[in-house]
Amino acid sequence: MALIIPSNYRQRLLPETTEVAIKMVKDSFQRQLSRALNLRRVTAPLFVLSGTGINDNLNGVETPVNFTIDCMGGARAEVVHSLAKWKRVKLGAYGIAPDYGLYTDMNAIRTSEDLDNLHSLYVDQWDWEKVILPQDRTLEHLVATVRKIYAALLETEQLVYEAFPHITPRLPKEIKVIHTEELLKEYPTLTPREREAEAARKYGAIFLVGIGGKLSNGEPHDGRSPDYDDWSTPNSDGYTGLNGDIIVWDSILNYPFELSSMGIRVDKAAMLRQLELAGEMQRTELAFHKALLADELPQSMGGGIGQSRLCMFLLQKAHIGEVQASIWPADQVEQCRKAGIILM
Repeated sequence: MALIIPSNYRQRLLPETTEVAIKMVKDSFQRQLSRALNLRRVTAPLFVLSGTGINDNLNGVETPVNFTIDCMGGARAEVVHSLAKWKRVKLGAYGIAPDYGLYTDMNAIRTSEDLDNLHSLYVDQWDWEKVILPQDRTLEHLVATVRKIYAALLETEQLVYEAFPHITPRLPKEIKVIHTEELLKEYPTLTPREREAEAARKYGAIFLVGIGGKLSNGEPHDGRSPDYDDWSTPNSDGYTGLNGDIIVWDSILNYPFELSSMGIRVDKAAMLRQLELAGEMQRTELAFHKALLADELPQSMGGGIGQSRLCMFLLQKAHIGEVQASIWPADQVEQCRKAGIILM
């Protein structure tokens, strides 16, 4: 994604008022999310020990920020990319019952990001995870959870409108569920990103199922780590995948806007299958993977919801730097300034 400068952009809120609105959005949405999914808040780490398999390795090519710990004999730690696997460990440690779970404020540094309107070096999201039963490992259960999250998004958007009536709601009343294979069949000549854009533009909000597994053209729609989301198990619609992304259409940027990545987590069979497909069987020797293979971790589902992205979308901003403090290339800062986009 290249930097997008919308024509005739104007701020809906001044920077000082934006700060107030950011807090309102974050406070309101996490209350809605917690209530809808039966989640309780927990404290999360900024870094974990290297070599445990706990950190999210994203697409497998991103290098985490890391450092040595002097008082631990030079042991190496790394800043988290997300808490996808850490949360599952916590569910087991706290003995949380089925249909209940936890959420936390996840803060990460991703140095490999290409910086633009939606991507920052600093990542902040609500990471959530809940315990499920084996019979809940279905697309129907996943979609029902998506609809609860989407209802929380709608409620928060309405609260923004009530506080700032000139910021009118944009989300459709319903979210469309569609599989990546269906998109490929509908738009066979387009790239995955172009297919996402067409669907998001058409429906306004989509839950795109099946991220990570190969499609009928032999290519995945997008990458997904093989050891947390289940992207290889067949689901009730005849395709594979028990995971997906919540994507909305942003009329400010005229661009698809991913708000959340989530899914039912791998069980033993799915993890082994996906590690083999990814050529990563050596990970079975890591602590997290050993615990899962030994039935020491609960069945779960979970995901991440971007905090700054949600604020950016609901407050109708053109750049994520309008709602979070980070570092941006000097030429990007200047381009934005000239267009009336003031970065924090």
